[in-house]
Amino acid sequence: MSGPSGTATVPPRPPMDVYEAIARRRDVRTEFSGAVVDDATLHRVLAAAHRAPSVGLSQPWDFVVVRDPATLDAVAAHVAEERAAYAAELPPERAERFAPVAVEGVRAARTGVVVTHDQSRGGPQVLGRRTVPDTGLYSTCLAIQNLWLAATAEGLGVGWVSFFREDVLRGLLAVPDHVRPVAWLCVGPVTGLAEVPDLERHGWRRRRPLAAAVHHERFTPTHEEA
Repeated sequence: MSGPSGTATVPPRPPMDVYEAIARRRDVRTEFSGAVVDDATLHRVLAAAHRAPSVGLSQPWDFVVVRDPATLDAVAAHVAEERAAYAAELPPERAERFAPVAVEGVRAARTGVVVTHDQSRGGPQVLGRRTVPDTGLYSTCLAIQNLWLAATAEGLGVGWVSFFREDVLRGLLAVPDHVRPVAWLCVGPVTGLAEVPDLERHGWRRRRPLAAAVHHERFTPTHEEA
């Protein structure tokens, strides 16, 4: 397909419904293509995140877009240190299973979106937060989910990196002391999305069947593998 000037154009992506996006969503580590997500697409994804519901319309999230190679290198190095520390704490059998598991794609994605949470947003009396203060943090997590599903619908990959210390990330990105960096999300084009999620493929955990998670009228404890 060619555009008006004879240059090749990419045909429009068929629309993806929400159920397909949920089913296709993966925590991406090694499938990033190395290309940088374009600004227009990233803006659409961030706009979808910003449309998330929030307790008392407090909108406690912010998004820090990081592309500076020096910052990406610093974060990747910090994550590697934390990964090694975690591996050293595992019993031998679990350490062997963990060895091939990648925990980040910071450099490969070339774009990081750090989602932060400000519990003070909305003032001291946030409507709906009085009895469950964590509803503020839950709201920020909903923004992350919106971002992830929108990115999946756009054909992008997202990887949630959690092997970091909040104070380290706060220092690198000049995040105020009262604001929590909740997630580093690697966002970028991918060569494809794995059919089977990484942790299942590497035998780290098995997915619970829906029947084990659904209870009727009362919570019924089940015996599950630790």
